[in-house]
Amino acid sequence: MANTSSAKKAIRVSERKRIINLRVNRKYKEDRKAVMKSIASKDKANAEKLLPTAFKSIDKAVKGNVIHKNTAARYKSQLARLIKAL
Repeated sequence: MANTSSAKKAIRVSERKRIINLRVNRKYKEDRKAVMKSIASKDKANAEKLLPTAFKSIDKAVKGNVIHKNTAARYKSQLARLIKAL
């Protein structure tokens, strides 16, 4: 257990950040899976409708340093490529 007040505060801050990161991580994964589900069911209109939401949540994950920018670029490229192939 932490002894100093600054160490105690660091524990509180890191716990808050962990919860925020988990929420952001879950959001971009859910959005990605929703688009992939639409692609799997060959529903191009729904996939195109969900794509901007997925892109937005992926970009937010990059902005918060939850995922790397190249990983995000790969995810976005993959989704766009699969929708275009429908």
